[in-house]
Amino acid sequence: MVNLQEIKGPYDLMLGIGSWCGPSLNLRRHNLRRFAFPLDWMVSNSVADVTRLINNRFQGFMDFPNLVLTEGTSSSLDDGVAVMPAQGGTEPVNAHFIYDTVYNITSVHDFPIVPGQDWTVTYPAYKEKLQKRIANLFEKLEYSPKILFVRWGFATQEEALALHAALSTLVKGDFNLLLMLPVNGIKGMQEMYWPYPGICAVQVPIEEPNNDSIWNEVYNGLSLTNFWP
Repeated sequence: MVNLQEIKGPYDLMLGIGSWCGPSLNLRRHNLRRFAFPLDWMVSNSVADVTRLINNRFQGFMDFPNLVLTEGTSSSLDDGVAVMPAQGGTEPVNAHFIYDTVYNITSVHDFPIVPGQDWTVTYPAYKEKLQKRIANLFEKLEYSPKILFVRWGFATQEEALALHAALSTLVKGDFNLLLMLPVNGIKGMQEMYWPYPGICAVQVPIEEPNNDSIWNEVYNGLSLTNFWP
């Protein structure tokens, strides 16, 4: 069994892999995030789809023919920082929700809503940025001696094992997978003690995804080495 305390300590790389922005935002809040990666600002509700994406080496991810505009808007972000209007307005720009129908993953911050402009206008620049993030991910996973992956979202033990196996095909060093499993009706964090090497699962209140105290409890005791400047 792997408990939370056992995975605490220094890592050369830490990154979020969904299901929303929380893992990456809070890694940055704790000064544990140095790089931008493909799933940082996406909504990826299905662990199985993320596993499939990793097994496919991100082939075809967010390719234009597979994208549709869907309901919903959010703040337009540039690597987590709110985008402001070019004309100097005080209100942040909102973004379209763009859904990848192959991988069932939604971009919620990358396509700014511009009056009179279709969302597709910004696609070429977005795709170029995404490809750079994917290439950066492959490089960092290959060469980092020790890595921590963090995912907030429901997962069965079988799905966790499949995700861990998929990640192992990209990572040459040591790594741990930390799963924060949202549950109704609990207060605070509760450890799960799953009996799998390299996988730590904790339950967290589904009603409080932005509770700083819970993220603090999970992330306190983690640190970044100077392996990557």
